[in-house]
Amino acid sequence: MAAPIPKAELHLHIEGTLEPELAFALAERNGLTLPFASQDDLRAAYSFQDLQSFLNLYYALMTVLRTEDDFADLADAYLARAREQGVRHAEIFFDPQAHTARGVAVGTVIRGLARALDAAPDKYGITTRLIMCFLRDESADSALRTFEEARPHLQLITAVGLDSAEVGNPPAKFREVFELAREAGLKRVAHAGEEGPPAGVWEALDVLGVDRVDHGVRSMEDPELVRRLAADQVPLTVCPLSNLRLRVVDRLADHPLPAMLDAGLMVTVNSDDPSYFGGYAEDNFTAVREALGLDEETLRTLARNSFRASFLDETTREAYLKEVDAHVFRREP
Repeated sequence: MAAPIPKAELHLHIEGTLEPELAFALAERNGLTLPFASQDDLRAAYSFQDLQSFLNLYYALMTVLRTEDDFADLADAYLARAREQGVRHAEIFFDPQAHTARGVAVGTVIRGLARALDAAPDKYGITTRLIMCFLRDESADSALRTFEEARPHLQLITAVGLDSAEVGNPPAKFREVFELAREAGLKRVAHAGEEGPPAGVWEALDVLGVDRVDHGVRSMEDPELVRRLAADQVPLTVCPLSNLRLRVVDRLADHPLPAMLDAGLMVTVNSDDPSYFGGYAEDNFTAVREALGLDEETLRTLARNSFRASFLDETTREAYLKEVDAHVFRREP
């Protein structure tokens, strides 16, 4: 089989890459007992009605992450899978508040992740960036405290983001901490337009000043917003298998990805929380190709978009784009 097309992954929660095998191994290492009899029992729990039902399991399972070694092993396991999926560059989210609430220091999380990410170019041929996300269902004050706790480590962080439960937690709630991030020279991204309405995307753009919108599929409900996103070429980090598993769409064949491309939007395809949603980066490419009938040039466009939307320097970006242009797809016999 031919190698997957080279791609950047821009919407990836490192905590969402925790596979059952590693979860049980870390639980044993840390003297913990998971509320599941086996790895198969845990996998059987990966059936979600909506975003909140996923988040409940997501936060419960990450209790196994305690030490720098745990976070390094988590990131290393993702990077090994990402290499097999054609990922050449990954911009990785992490949720510090989900760990500090359990008594794990921000520095422990960042140092552990950074250890694996620093080794990634030589070990896996993958460049990386780290994005610190704030939990939108926590308070604005909690986000501000988290940012201050992370200040000693900002040299390891490229951007801040906003994730978790979207409904009832508008982006404007986090105006102040995003302004601090801007002053510190960090890029800014935010989840919006997944479960929440297009108004959240407008706020992310105009109040938080984001460089990218994570998800953004419900932007298609607002023609004026679509025109804005197309005109400004604001990247949207779309996660098709996630949208399917969290019931944003009932069938992958109903996904708005083709309409988004037709509207001139800068769409990228990503895996979000691949352990929970049934597929990593190339799995998502394969799924949309099959369900939506995407041709090779559309897949190449999506791969090009991923590097164009990244926070890479121009020299590295151009090198990766040349890899995409040179890629030869495997022909079916």
